[in-house]
Amino acid sequence: MKLWEKDKSGNKLKINLKKNLKIGILGGTFDPAHKGHINISKESIKRFNLNFIIWAITKKNPLKKQSNVNLKSRIIFAKKITKKERLIKVEFYERKIKSNKTIDLINHFKKINKNLNIYFIMGADNLIGFHKWYKWKSISQKCNILVFDRHGYRAKSLKSITFKRLNKNSLKFIKHKKVNISSSQLRKI
Repeated sequence: MKLWEKDKSGNKLKINLKKNLKIGILGGTFDPAHKGHINISKESIKRFNLNFIIWAITKKNPLKKQSNVNLKSRIIFAKKITKKERLIKVEFYERKIKSNKTIDLINHFKKINKNLNIYFIMGADNLIGFHKWYKWKSISQKCNILVFDRHGYRAKSLKSITFKRLNKNSLKFIKHKKVNISSSQLRKI
């Protein structure tokens, strides 16, 4: 089974969502995308036997301030650094689904294929405020949540409302060989 198919114009690649796929979704502004994103994507594919990962780039994170880098530039850069990663696909869905909410993206994929097994990937820093996300409990009911440990966030994330309230079968806290880098650090350079 091919993971990517050409669309009718023959140019863009489209994701082939056949039955019983296991996909990962790593969402965010990717301001900028970096090796840490690639690292946790590859680790997710390896540990959970995922068919592929979608980097779902958002125009703006509702819980963060507006990016200084425009959306098109962030998408181009993310595609550039994932060029050799055949199992990572960079996409922008907000126009198509008319929303920037994670639950709406998950529902979009479930509508295409109800048998899709979705793994939502995030860093430990995001778990701390996950209970503030729109319909956060629904997200956890519709997909597995993979939380990757990050320098300086482990203790806070393990004490978070989300970690305490969610079923540990749907939320996995993952220790891994970390890449000590973050988008906010890179923006300061």
